Amino acid sequence: MRIRFWGTRGSLAKPGPATVRYGGNTSCVEVRGADSTLIVLDCGTGAHDLGQSLQAPGGHSRSGHLLITHTHWDHIQGFPFFAPLFASGNVWDVYAPEGVGQRLEATLAGQMEYSYFPVTLGQLVATIRYHGLVEGVFGLGQVRVTTRYLNHPGLTLGYRLEAGGATVVYATDHEPHSRHHGETGGTGGRAAQPVSVHAEDQRHVEFLAGADLVIHDAQYTLAEYPAKMSWGHTPAELAVDFARAAGARRLALFHHDPLRDDDAMDRLVETCRRRGGGTLDVFGAAEGMVMDVGPGGAAPRVTGPSEAPAAGGRGAAEAAATILLVDDDRDIVDLLVSTLQPEGFALLTACDGEEALRIARAQRPDLILLDLNMPRLDGLGVCRALRGDPDPRLREVPVVLITASTDSSATVAGFAAGATDFVTKPFKPTHIRSRVHTWLLRTLRESAGSP
Repeated sequence: MRIRFWGTRGSLAKPGPATVRYGGNTSCVEVRGADSTLIVLDCGTGAHDLGQSLQAPGGHSRSGHLLITHTHWDHIQGFPFFAPLFASGNVWDVYAPEGVGQRLEATLAGQMEYSYFPVTLGQLVATIRYHGLVEGVFGLGQVRVTTRYLNHPGLTLGYRLEAGGATVVYATDHEPHSRHHGETGGTGGRAAQPVSVHAEDQRHVEFLAGADLVIHDAQYTLAEYPAKMSWGHTPAELAVDFARAAGARRLALFHHDPLRDDDAMDRLVETCRRRGGGTLDVFGAAEGMVMDVGPGGAAPRVTGPSEAPAAGGRGAAEAAATILLVDDDRDIVDLLVSTLQPEGFALLTACDGEEALRIARAQRPDLILLDLNMPRLDGLGVCRALRGDPDPRLREVPVVLITASTDSSATVAGFAAGATDFVTKPFKPTHIRSRVHTWLLRTLRESAGSP
């Protein structure tokens, strides 16, 4: 695959003399398969120059596939300025995560209302087809695409692209699930082993496993991270640890902080190269950078377009889900209710572990948010009771443990007791909402037997 970076900045476009070398445009990456399949990863302000190049005389392609990680502005602001959408005869398939709330087409139309932009979505003359995605695998030409939910205040997907024996993973706007990450090992050219205590961090490493190129969120540094927790981004040093643990060959630091100038980026890249220990090629993604990824080889078998993990009809089922909220702190329960009630969920509440078990057995919720430290029966006891219940639905129900404890042993104990996920207080409501959608969509996919 051939990769070209058109936008590498995060959160806010920042062009100017201090960002000339790494670039000031927001997220947009062009990917071309050996069969000329065109895939565009995100549509930030970098998409403007990409669109101009595609429409120029001799442009390689004016139709393709746009894979959007999520619809925060820095990932879609280039959409109204993407020239191929204004040309009759062009065909673009646009993909993004599907969940409760506005569908993708409505979200994109919202930023093109006359109050904000002189051309509405309906006035674009190219053929545009919209696809809602969940986690799964599908094919675009000879490129096999695997999707996985990332950890961000907003439902977000990462994309793993495989073709011709090469693998590229695009994982931006992702925050580690745990605050606890030990030093990675790895000697003699062997990849480091995963060290996080959180199961979701281990799964993230598996998503990156063996990639020839990982394009990873690296917006903050470890020194900056304590003030940025729950903002949904990865410290660059931990991006290195994840890539090493996954046995990746190259790591592109991506989604650069708008406050980080070129000189500061140079220093960060050097820090990360030293942390890579010579077993990982680390560089800072820069606008205009082009690279061919991976040796040639047999193209992997991919599913047909009709088998893509579109989530048609899942939104209503997800909205009808029943969620049990359990915490002995009434303020936390009220916060969770105010966060999730507008999403249309049926909400149940309990203030201690014994009450939570009674409600769970009577109502059989689709998801449980459960405080760790409670009177009468703590969260670990509730988890163990659920996992040993004769009702298979309760044995499998996703349980997200929530705690103010910052001790890594609490996380280890939670997963050992059967927790599905683990969130540390304080948390942002948007972050909780994203995790709820993630687990409900995963449960729906598993129960429906999706590919």
